[in-house]
Amino acid sequence: MAIVDVTVIPLGTNDPSVSKYVADIQHILKKYENEGRIQYQLTPMNTIIEGELSTLFEVITAIHEAPFAKGIQRVATNIRIDDRRDKKTTMESKLESVQRHLNEK
Repeated sequence: MAIVDVTVIPLGTNDPSVSKYVADIQHILKKYENEGRIQYQLTPMNTIIEGELSTLFEVITAIHEAPFAKGIQRVATNIRIDDRRDKKTTMESKLESVQRHLNEK
């Protein structure tokens, strides 16, 4: 199981707001989640997605293409991958680990 932090940035929009593009991407992610292939979490600055690495690359391709389907001619996508193979990790388990350390003091 891997976790990716991804930000899709449509360039050359007519409006500084990109929330409609973010909403389109969330619909795509919801479809993958409903199929049981990923879990995801929208944050104010990006989206965190967890799943099998091969599936995550498929998802990233789909969400990278979404602004092009809306007429955007240039898209920049930033990706950060956490692929830990010595033990199973999830978004939730990573947060729980930090919380345990916070509670120690």
